[in-house]
Amino acid sequence: MAWWKKLLGRGYESERVNYYDEGLALMREGRFHDALTSFRLALKESQGDTVVLQQIAIAYTRIGMTVEATKTYRHVLQKDPGAAGAHYGLAYLLLRKGEEGEAVEHLQAFLSNPPTGPEAGEHIGHARSTLLQIQGEADPYPPKR
Repeated sequence: MAWWKKLLGRGYESERVNYYDEGLALMREGRFHDALTSFRLALKESQGDTVVLQQIAIAYTRIGMTVEATKTYRHVLQKDPGAAGAHYGLAYLLLRKGEEGEAVEHLQAFLSNPPTGPEAGEHIGHARSTLLQIQGEADPYPPKR
């Protein structure tokens, strides 16, 4: 890990580390605590970056630190009320706690301004079906299998 080399003084100034990318790679490997460290270092380099903060919230969620994840998502939404990823993540944390009313608000906010990209469709479909399930309605567009 690059942060470990830097800590031990083995990194070179010309080898600028992209801690955000390192954190993403560590998340894919399931090394959530290490990813959290990398994201925190990325945040030091880019104070208040909402994209980095959302990844920190995801890492917190994956290691079971849901209170911290919730606080982080709320912090992101204070900085950027339209942050779709924060609405999505917070909605599911709220559902776990049984707070359906507020979760619905965040699912609706997510669906009103959904993300784009290769993975977006899966999240949009999941949010839509969850919202309909909470509201007791059948999904008119169930996911294709």
